[in-house]
Amino acid sequence: MTDASAGPWLDQILIRDLRLRCIIGTNRQERDHTQQVVVQITLHVDLRKAGRTDAIEDTVDYKALKKEILGKAGRSRFHLIEALAENIADVCLSCERVARVEVVVEKPGALRFARTVAVRIVRARQ
Repeated sequence: MTDASAGPWLDQILIRDLRLRCIIGTNRQERDHTQQVVVQITLHVDLRKAGRTDAIEDTVDYKALKKEILGKAGRSRFHLIEALAENIADVCLSCERVARVEVVVEKPGALRFARTVAVRIVRARQ
């Protein structure tokens, strides 16, 4: 858990341009094949102890987190990118060191004349 003395200003671990393949969409043709989505994740974590100890045990194992996200997304069959974002946030918050998470899920080519459509959610530990 985060140190209460850290206040609202926590450090951040950034995972950028994580590419996932999953079934996502409301149209029938979107349900037949996996599509690529691009995810941005910001983990708000107190990293002071990890900075002093240089030990993986004192931080978020973001490689393990990435594997869990990829596995869950690969098995999912969401209709909405909102639901995928919520699921990713839940995975991130299951790590007790994460106090807050911001997740952006982009679906390239979802709209004609637009490069991408995205949702951004922010969730905090209760």
